[in-house]
Amino acid sequence: MLPGTQAAQRGTPLPILPSPSVGRWLLLSSVLVLGIIVVGGVTRLTESGLSITEWKPITGIRPPLSHEEWMVEFNKYKTTPEFKLLNHSISLEDFKSIFYMEWGHRILGRLIGVVFVLPLAYFAIKKKVPRSMTLRLSGLSLLIGAQGALGWYMVKSGLEESLMDDPRAVPRVSQYRLAAHLGMAFLLYLGMFGTGMAVLKDWKYANGALWSGYQGGIQKALNNPLLKSFKRQSWALSGLVLLTALSGAFVAGLDAGLLYNEFPLMGGRLSPPADELFSPMYAKNPDKSDMWWRNIFENPTTVQFDHRVLATTTYFATALLYARTFRPAVRAALPPLTRMAMMAAFAMANVQVALGITTLLYLVPVPLAAAHQAGSVMLLSAMVHLLITMRRPGAAASAWRIVKKAAASPKAKS
Repeated sequence: MLPGTQAAQRGTPLPILPSPSVGRWLLLSSVLVLGIIVVGGVTRLTESGLSITEWKPITGIRPPLSHEEWMVEFNKYKTTPEFKLLNHSISLEDFKSIFYMEWGHRILGRLIGVVFVLPLAYFAIKKKVPRSMTLRLSGLSLLIGAQGALGWYMVKSGLEESLMDDPRAVPRVSQYRLAAHLGMAFLLYLGMFGTGMAVLKDWKYANGALWSGYQGGIQKALNNPLLKSFKRQSWALSGLVLLTALSGAFVAGLDAGLLYNEFPLMGGRLSPPADELFSPMYAKNPDKSDMWWRNIFENPTTVQFDHRVLATTTYFATALLYARTFRPAVRAALPPLTRMAMMAAFAMANVQVALGITTLLYLVPVPLAAAHQAGSVMLLSAMVHLLITMRRPGAAASAWRIVKKAAASPKAKS
């Protein structure tokens, strides 16, 4: 028996079923997060992220307007390692272009906070969403605030004067903080997108639509060992997609995409020499005990190689899971929408691989690199949608479906 069925049969008050307006608001919020992920990538690619040297959550909304105000910001930028080492000949007009890029990124972050928090407060006060969902979404609200603080923590790493003391140092943000910042953005996106999709599907189910296009009994389908196996493999693949996307943050943070601009080989071989992948120069401990993990996260050659391996593994894993849907027994066990969602995920994997290879071959041009970053989010979206097609309908949706079906029956009308 599905959740909510007993409550509906006993005549107890029906649970709150979020309306499509809640789902659409969550999807809109996720689109804005997708936008800021892409804008953040462009900000990194255009080396604009270190142009604003302070974090002012309130007063920072207003950009400089007069020449004097612009000179104040420009003089602050002149004290940074990036200006001293890379951009010492930059003009005021050039500075304005990178300033506006970073300012736009920060403004979009504030907009996301407003678009998410205010409607959430309205829906919660009006009891349009159940308490459990209110708590989960409130957690996402806190995550938005934490993301802003983490973003500034990341930027600070590229402003430290200690960069001037290391002759090998490049004035850029820490790849560790960049990966954490991107990872939190992914969590926000997945929370908004996944919840929004679930709300819309539950509403359709409550109003009589088939569960993922499936004609038979839901409980029997969910208990099918083939469907259970396919769902477990889909979860594992989703984790692999996320891990591959996060490894891309290390590639971006170290400019590792500017090395070995060929595919599938690296310097004419499948992998670079071992002494290049695990170079002692990246170790900081006297006994070199930290050499292996520092190379994995700090050596651009190793970081690119790892990203290639993860991306290739992800692609073939997606292909194998898609191939499973052609087996007659598996095909019969999967709901129609699940098969379609798997096909869409495999199609997106092909697009993402093509974007990644092209970005590498053409030396990371901004439009291609931005599209590749957006592609990682779209592939994650495809995997989330795949998982949602195998999700059990919510208790509220099940209860409302029974009540509406009973109300529409001939006996109820008579």
